[in-house]
Amino acid sequence: MDHVANLGLWADLDPRNVAAVALAALALAVLAAGASLWLKVSRQDRNRQVIDRLLAGRSGQSEQTQAEPQGALGSAVHRAEQLGRHWGEGKSGNVLLPPEDRQVVDLCGFEDVGRARSLFMFARVLLTAGLPFLAGFLLQGRLLPANPMIEWTAAAFVGLALGWMLPKWTLLRRAARRRRAAYQELPLLIDLLRLLQGVGLSIDQSLHVVVTEFRQVMPVLARELQYAVDLYARGRTREQSLMRLATGFDNDDLSAICRLISQVDRHGGAVQDPLNRFGERVRERRRMELKERVGKLTVKMTGVMVLTLLPALLIVTGGAGFLAVIRGLSRVAGGS
Repeated sequence: MDHVANLGLWADLDPRNVAAVALAALALAVLAAGASLWLKVSRQDRNRQVIDRLLAGRSGQSEQTQAEPQGALGSAVHRAEQLGRHWGEGKSGNVLLPPEDRQVVDLCGFEDVGRARSLFMFARVLLTAGLPFLAGFLLQGRLLPANPMIEWTAAAFVGLALGWMLPKWTLLRRAARRRRAAYQELPLLIDLLRLLQGVGLSIDQSLHVVVTEFRQVMPVLARELQYAVDLYARGRTREQSLMRLATGFDNDDLSAICRLISQVDRHGGAVQDPLNRFGERVRERRRMELKERVGKLTVKMTGVMVLTLLPALLIVTGGAGFLAVIRGLSRVAGGS
């Protein structure tokens, strides 16, 4: 009898409540696993700091270690970085950060690329685990009240997809802004290289001057050239060091400049005249693009003028006539 009563009690339960309890239990399990992993990483970090202090004391160095981020926000970001680095180890790192996403992170121009990768993996895991539950609780009984399981499944799927793709979409927007900035900085780079080559500087000296003296004027291209100069100093060839700059920004003119620099570095020769002709061609292309944009803007403004100025023009020019006609019709109607 008790068994039959228990079966009847389970049959009387609302499916939505059962689904909510199941998801809540799953969320608690995920939070418990995350908390245990957080404590493990914190313990490892403290042990590493103790070992570093002991090693520094034995070698006669100062007892001051690398400064940790201050404040609750800085500490949370540091812990998130540690967790992301831990999750990125092994095969899970290839899943959380495939080569395509790794290239996107590299093109975003962060100061510390390793830290950016760790935070990217942490954000991807956190959003992928949290957004399905958030979407499920927000849409509970609102989308499909008759089919709660289908509603929860759809919410979990949408939250999972958004949580996986949101970090990548954010980085893609940042990379797109850097591409536009590089496109705007390219004519100045061409002129600077032409002038520096004209006064007798070598390719290495010209790139060094651009990187050190014009970083504020050309933040994107100067950073990429700094990366290329560092690779070249470590033993890479000029073509290999400029590969990311040539292929990462989807700009044919920038790729041509990188090829020209590589050829001059390999074979030598005068580069001032080719850069001058190339700069003129880039400026002519910019003028044509500007004319095209002005033409499109004129077409768009035509619609705005029709919607705004034409009614006002009709009121100003034909307002008196319309009033006279209306008065005449009112008199005729009153006379009849």
